[in-house]
Amino acid sequence: MSSWTRWHGPAMARLWGFCWLVVGFWRAALACPTSCKCTASRIWCSDPSPGIVAFPRLEPNSADPENITEIYIANQKRLEIINEDDVEAYVGLKNLTIVDSGLKFVAHKAFLKNSNLQHINFTRNKLTSLSRKHFRHLDLSELILVGNPFTCSCDIMWIKTLQETKSSPETQDLYCLNESSKNIPLANLQIPNCGLPSANLAAPNLTVEEGRSITLSCSVSGDPVPNLYWDVGNLVSKHMNEMSHTQGSLRITNISSDDSGKQISCVAENLVGEDQDSVNLTVHFAPTITFLESPTSDHHWCIPFTVKGNPKPALQWFYNGAILNESKYICTKIHVTNHTEYHGCLQLDNPTHMNNGDYKLVAKNEYGKDEKQISAHFMGWPGIVDGANPNYPDVIYEDYGTAANDIGDTTNRSNEIPSTDVADKSGREHLSVYAVVVIASVVGFCLLVMLFLLKLARHSKFGMKDFSWFGFGKVKSRQGVGPASVISNDDDSASPLHHISNGSNTPSSSEGGPDAVIIGMTKIPVIENPQYFGITNSQLKPDTWPRGSPKTA
Repeated sequence: MSSWTRWHGPAMARLWGFCWLVVGFWRAALACPTSCKCTASRIWCSDPSPGIVAFPRLEPNSADPENITEIYIANQKRLEIINEDDVEAYVGLKNLTIVDSGLKFVAHKAFLKNSNLQHINFTRNKLTSLSRKHFRHLDLSELILVGNPFTCSCDIMWIKTLQETKSSPETQDLYCLNESSKNIPLANLQIPNCGLPSANLAAPNLTVEEGRSITLSCSVSGDPVPNLYWDVGNLVSKHMNEMSHTQGSLRITNISSDDSGKQISCVAENLVGEDQDSVNLTVHFAPTITFLESPTSDHHWCIPFTVKGNPKPALQWFYNGAILNESKYICTKIHVTNHTEYHGCLQLDNPTHMNNGDYKLVAKNEYGKDEKQISAHFMGWPGIVDGANPNYPDVIYEDYGTAANDIGDTTNRSNEIPSTDVADKSGREHLSVYAVVVIASVVGFCLLVMLFLLKLARHSKFGMKDFSWFGFGKVKSRQGVGPASVISNDDDSASPLHHISNGSNTPSSSEGGPDAVIIGMTKIPVIENPQYFGITNSQLKPDTWPRGSPKTA
């Protein structure tokens, strides 16, 4: 059992992984041509024996050829031709090197599907001629052709032109053999009747209204006689062309606004190179609001929109049917401009329920106008649950005579009355009323509490000692024995005020007389007046007077 576990645990998994790795290398080795080595992204063939006689191809069941980015071939004397379908499977190929080999011919469409090619090195091969048609669709950063026995002819003049127009100061020492089999530097080569062509388009500036039709004319010249063709890119409008050897015309019908800003080129091409003349198509059309959506909240509230139009349309917003005058609190912002398409939003700074309502956008230019409307809800009205459908009041914004705002200038209007002033002013008035009501309520409550406490103090049968926490201190008897009642309805205490002490830290009882009231640290003498309570001295009980004190009023 232990043996079974050992061979069916992690050790067995590692063994199977190793086996699959070996099988993978074995399959790659079988798929790779003789005299070559292959990996998932690279093929190199440098072993001259036995060598290869054709461009290396991977077997159909091998690794995907589109993952190959580099092919290196060297010392293959029997490799002479690259056919049209030899390289088409390597669509991801970036670097192609064939050096010290017997390469003599490259088909015109050999690299038609290899648009990722950046570096080509054909050093020291047997090339006698090479056409520019092989490479005109490629964006090559390097083409090395040193050491090939080129024949001096018009077919290789494009290489000379390429070297002269190359931005890099580094040039190759290229030579060609003339009729006398003499090497001539390619830089000094002069071939009669062999030069660059030229193209001339009849309409340098083209402006047309949407839906119309136009015809463009082009003439070409050069020796050798060039071919003429039109490069219209991804033109949406219907078009057709007529061409001869040196003249051509292009007819565009029912022109679409989507083609505004696109480039149309007339191209002349011969063995030496090419020339082109181009024109930008400008289409005028009425505005169209292609997108208008309910407001969204980011740093500010934004009502997003997209408007198309040419010439540039003027934008005007309406709020609940009245013109919305823009200000620094509410304004139109254009964030992205794409030819004749404008993406932006109506930006609102801290809107309230006073800004809820219907917003309408009107876009206008000389060819027409378009308008769209949405309902905006920023927050609920006071007293209404948010999410309900309150009836919005008819808040009317007056028309102050401001002209329609152009897209490029919507924020610099300092003389206009801000559209949010009404809401701000109303909000401030509401806050002021709320503040006054709250303050008055607090003051009234405090007065009621004070009156209640004063009334309670006058009629309490417990006397002033019950309110010692108001700062009146404790009531102390004449003999200094415990607290005594000061104001009482009992017959035992008729004096309105007796001796009040504030503890041991108060002044001596001898200061200010025996009958005194201590307020803070000051003892104030008190003379009792029996008439204050409507009774006479004869009615006072003798035991309410301290011993040895005269009964004087």
